[in-house]
Amino acid sequence: MSRTLEERLASMEHELQQLRDRQQILDCIARNARGCDRHDETMINNSYYADGIDEHGGQTINTGTEYGAWANEVHTRGSLQNMHHITTHTCEIDGDTAHAESYVIGLFLNPDGISARLLAGRYIDRLERRDGEWRIALRRCTSEVMFSGDASVGNSEYFRNMDFLRGLRSPSDVSYQRPLLLDQTPAGHRWPRTMDD
Repeated sequence: MSRTLEERLASMEHELQQLRDRQQILDCIARNARGCDRHDETMINNSYYADGIDEHGGQTINTGTEYGAWANEVHTRGSLQNMHHITTHTCEIDGDTAHAESYVIGLFLNPDGISARLLAGRYIDRLERRDGEWRIALRRCTSEVMFSGDASVGNSEYFRNMDFLRGLRSPSDVSYQRPLLLDQTPAGHRWPRTMDD
């Protein structure tokens, strides 16, 4: 039995809403990671509801309004640079509640500038849609793999002479620049030529 036009349109509308919801949820999770890497407390906190909860280990539980300051302090104390990579992502949506699992790989350049850490785990999130906006209501983090390694190649003459940009931990980072311009590079945005620069 063929479906009526109204039934087909309703089905398409439902599928479109599911796709929009999934993309908004993934955008929220990516916004959180970007906020952590740019040390943008407002961006981080806007990925959580104010009454949301973040558990980074059983001894470290913060509300959605506290998490950004805590994350920035931990990342500043423990690394010169940090990058959070969201990889495998699954999401189950049930009305205004979603359950997501996102694999995360964190890379951290240690304060000595010559060693680094890789931490891999998962974000297990319950997200809620309130007033049309998806945010994290509860995040629980797993830790699966950790190791440290040699990052001294970043201090080699070859690398330093490449004159690469490095991420800034602030909204001065070029990723905020609108429009993106080649001739406007904020101070401190390039790797120094020598360790003493």
